[in-house]
Amino acid sequence: MYDYGELCKDVCLVAREAGEYIARQREVFSFDRVEFKGAHNLVSYVDKEAEKMIVGRLSALVPEAGYITEEGTAHDNGERLRWVIDPLDGTTNFVHGLPPYCVSIALMDGQEVVIGVVYEVTLREMFYAWLDSPAYLDGKVIRASEVQSMENALIAIGFSRSALRGVPGFLDKVSWYQVNTDGIRRVGSACADLVYVACGRFDAFCQVNLSPWDVAAGAFIARRAGAVVTDNTGGDNYIFGREIVAANPHIHSEFIKTAV
Repeated sequence: MYDYGELCKDVCLVAREAGEYIARQREVFSFDRVEFKGAHNLVSYVDKEAEKMIVGRLSALVPEAGYITEEGTAHDNGERLRWVIDPLDGTTNFVHGLPPYCVSIALMDGQEVVIGVVYEVTLREMFYAWLDSPAYLDGKVIRASEVQSMENALIAIGFSRSALRGVPGFLDKVSWYQVNTDGIRRVGSACADLVYVACGRFDAFCQVNLSPWDVAAGAFIARRAGAVVTDNTGGDNYIFGREIVAANPHIHSEFIKTAV
């Protein structure tokens, strides 16, 4: 049995090391190094090398664990403990030199996340939590916001071209948010959106067509910070269900009615 608090400290060091590598590569990066996994789906050597680095470090920490990784460096073979890794969430932002972009690492024990670490590279901010701990930002406890109504809420929305095509009335809902809340933002990194809900920068966030590595760590941190995190029906299938709604507890029930 691992001491998740101590292990989380080690994972933070791994995330920071990967983040420092990403930051150094951004200084010399050029668009001709970009590859396309699909239409409008970018990847670079930086994603791949950062993932290899992370997997190598984590393998030394928990040798028996499996992996769910975006770039396929390592795989899940039915292990009870599994790392869920996004080495560079916000690749399009990274490619264009636009913040934020993040390293995201979660550890799952069965179906339960027990460690979550998100390192925002451009601000050098470390968000983290472990089983039964508070959520932290650089050593300070963070909490979801206390905003009481949608009218005063700042909303984060993530979306893709497939969401624009696949969600009925998507643009109408976006327009509703713009008129009836304190505003909407799209920052380009689901990991960042979730930890910004955790620390109160955003009051709510929703997105569809996501993968486990996009949300596992950030959603766990948001929950440990007191946010309510669900799928679009209010259930708990948000890590593998490809949809997520996260909000402070005062507005979640209202927000989920309109979530895109």
